[in-house]
Amino acid sequence: MKRNTVLSCLAIIAVTALIVWWMNRTAGLRTPATPVAQLPLVRCITVNPVTQKLDVTTQGTVAPQIEIDLVAQIAGEVEWVAPSLVEGGFFAEGEVLVRIDKRDYELEVVQAAAQVAQADLVLSRESAEADIAKREWQALGKGKPTALTLRTPQVNEAKAALAAAKATLAKATLRRDRATIRAPFAGRVRRKGVDAHQFVSIGSVLARVYSIAAVEVRLPLHDEKLRFLDLPPSFRGEAASTGGPAVTLRAQFAGRTHEWSARLVRTEGEIDPKTRMIHVVARADDPYGRLPDSGERPPLAVGMFVTAVIHGREFKDVVEVPRSAVRGDGEVLVVDANSQLHPRRIHVLFADDSRAVLDEGLSRGERVCLSPISAVFEGMRVEVIAEPTPAGKATVGGDGGR
Repeated sequence: MKRNTVLSCLAIIAVTALIVWWMNRTAGLRTPATPVAQLPLVRCITVNPVTQKLDVTTQGTVAPQIEIDLVAQIAGEVEWVAPSLVEGGFFAEGEVLVRIDKRDYELEVVQAAAQVAQADLVLSRESAEADIAKREWQALGKGKPTALTLRTPQVNEAKAALAAAKATLAKATLRRDRATIRAPFAGRVRRKGVDAHQFVSIGSVLARVYSIAAVEVRLPLHDEKLRFLDLPPSFRGEAASTGGPAVTLRAQFAGRTHEWSARLVRTEGEIDPKTRMIHVVARADDPYGRLPDSGERPPLAVGMFVTAVIHGREFKDVVEVPRSAVRGDGEVLVVDANSQLHPRRIHVLFADDSRAVLDEGLSRGERVCLSPISAVFEGMRVEVIAEPTPAGKATVGGDGGR
């Protein structure tokens, strides 16, 4: 029994030694596997040159086109104020907004009318006496009569007195009429400055109002952005152009985005030497009118902060790519049919943080690499993954970009 156990152990040891010997012998004969190179994965976009407009985006605040102070032109006690004369109230053109006590001025009109009647009587009397003097001279006088003889100075004095009396009457009538203050245009009240029974003097501000016929938005632009817009130059002696580029105004109100139509009407005359900014002015007509298809769109109220998209010029054969596709200052990576990279010089017409518009350097159907690659050499092989949909229409920022 003991002998069999020893033989079993020896057999196991022998087999184990034989296996180890065989593995060591074949290990030196195996050829190491060749590692497979891992190609960089990249995303591409296929370019398709098109004709498109470059819109310029900027921002501004809605302001009245016309804003004035209603000022008292006479002194007196305010006897009535219109219900619409409250902050935010609307009023129509010609609507009576304030009435000042005019009884004193009506008495002045009566007095002035009496002076006119008296002066007219004096003129009639002097004219009659002048006729009598002329006939008497013709009957009895000799030689050439003097002006005093014919009472010409007296007649002229009476005529002047009548003219002065009529002017006094006209002035008194004007002062009386100024007791009623009417709206010069259809508008809205920004600030109220008077109440009934309040005494006002000449020059007192009764209210500050603005017209609702149109509003304007002052929009800042870099001077280099003007090349994207069809803005006629302004020269002395030439009429201002009314056919500027169309503008879409957008603003958030009550959690929703709303749009209004406007148009550029002028360019301000100066360029800031420090910021190189110039201001253009967009005008929107009837900002408080309700259009049939406007739905729940609010009015384009004064003071609203808006984003303005100025519809620009057309550029032919341009390509739009993500901004990340442009390397350094004017280079992209083109991927050929063999999935090899080729650096290509291009010309950037416009670029901002999200996109670049190119007008030179690429042809229809070429693929542009969108993925960042740190080390690139001519002919470098890559593996292309699914291509994204080409970007849409370009928009030029008003205060940034190239």
